[in-house]
Amino acid sequence: MSGIHAMLVHFPIAFWALASLMIIVGALMQGHWAQLAKAGLLPVLILGLLGGIAGMVSGWLVWPADANLYSPLTRNHLLMSFWAFGIYAVVTALVWRYRDLVFEGAFRWAMLVLALMGGLFFAISGTLGGHLAGSPTPFSDLLGAGGWTVYETFYVPDWVLVVILILAVASAVAGFTAKTRS
Repeated sequence: MSGIHAMLVHFPIAFWALASLMIIVGALMQGHWAQLAKAGLLPVLILGLLGGIAGMVSGWLVWPADANLYSPLTRNHLLMSFWAFGIYAVVTALVWRYRDLVFEGAFRWAMLVLALMGGLFFAISGTLGGHLAGSPTPFSDLLGAGGWTVYETFYVPDWVLVVILILAVASAVAGFTAKTRS
């Protein structure tokens, strides 16, 4: 069954990598290629989410929950997977709701940041999954150079949580203010 999980997780990785590339092209370029990227983005994002669900479900079926939650390496793998899924779910919802408007004005830069963050999180999740499967990657060395040993659980400092809360409240206020103006 672990082979099925390893096979299934490559689908969201491929779709999300393609979606990130499409967002970069759509945000930074003009012309034919940008229009193609914008037109094909939503189906790619939806397929990525469906693949992500299949990958997560198969992962939970392969290993018991106690084993998943005991190992720091596995907890980090799960956390990065959920963050990547969450980011691409938000990107999918934004593209679904606002279509081509996500590539205009400041929205384009937000989409670019989300795509890059999502790509980073699924890359970290993939390298941690490789460790769990017994195939560490050179990307782990890069993470180690940044101060993160992949076999240890990392903790979010309290100040980071405060900054996230402030940004969330500021974003909600900005959204409601813009909505009432229009």
